[in-house]
Amino acid sequence: MTVSVELPVVGRTTPGMSREEVIAHIKEGARLIRRKDLTLVANARMGHLGGEFSITDVLATLYLHVLNVTPENLHDPERDRLILSKGHAACALYTTLAAAGLLDVAELETFVQPESRLNGHPNRLYVDAVEANTGPLGHGLPIAVGQAIAAQLDGSPRRVFVLTGDGELQEGSNWEALMFAAQRGLANLCVVADRNHLQQGATTEDTNDLTPLDDKARAFGMEVVDVDAHDIGALLDAFAAVPAASGKPTFIIAHSHKGHPISFMSDAVAWHHKLPTDAEVEQALAELEALA
Repeated sequence: MTVSVELPVVGRTTPGMSREEVIAHIKEGARLIRRKDLTLVANARMGHLGGEFSITDVLATLYLHVLNVTPENLHDPERDRLILSKGHAACALYTTLAAAGLLDVAELETFVQPESRLNGHPNRLYVDAVEANTGPLGHGLPIAVGQAIAAQLDGSPRRVFVLTGDGELQEGSNWEALMFAAQRGLANLCVVADRNHLQQGATTEDTNDLTPLDDKARAFGMEVVDVDAHDIGALLDAFAAVPAASGKPTFIIAHSHKGHPISFMSDAVAWHHKLPTDAEVEQALAELEALA
């Protein structure tokens, strides 16, 4: 069964909105992004819904409010950057870009189809709003550090955000990058770790335990912030503090739930790359509709 739902161009928040209005705007954007993401993956029979749903609130908060990235300044050297290091969650990124007006909504229907620009992993040569090709895990953070150094050398106020999975933090390249970021005093760098405790096939604790992640990041010179990844207000506060007053790079541990907020997906490791049945698509859409 092919399912299609509309995705309006939600767009960014506007000046003059109250905090409550900003939160409501982002929440509704995230709900609509999840609806579209669900149907795109279901129709394509390819994707990573669990990890995409765990980062949707973060992506929506960044693109609909925080980042200095708009359709008008997409090629401005002074724009903020967002690198999705967990590139297998590409469909959530594409859907968020479309909701923000940075990608044609109609093109979403081509996701992973032959000759589509929307690959299973993002490619900056195909999509203007994509800042780096990612997918080999552990590569996004080192790239972000390089971009933050470039901004530092330019004397630019632009910020670089990078969204990593917690499983990929088992890669040594990330810790080398963090150590170097601290050495360079990259206060313009913000690392967001999607801390859902699940990776392909198992928990992070059973695979290669990261705890205590906060102490480790702090020991590597980071300004560490713990936040509920599904609390829009808390995310806004965490991102508003970048760059950190301490002059250190920021490391946000975004405590999330894989598959959030769908009842049968939440915290279930099988949904790393499990595909929904027709009945599951209908149930998930009904649960998302109930949040409206």
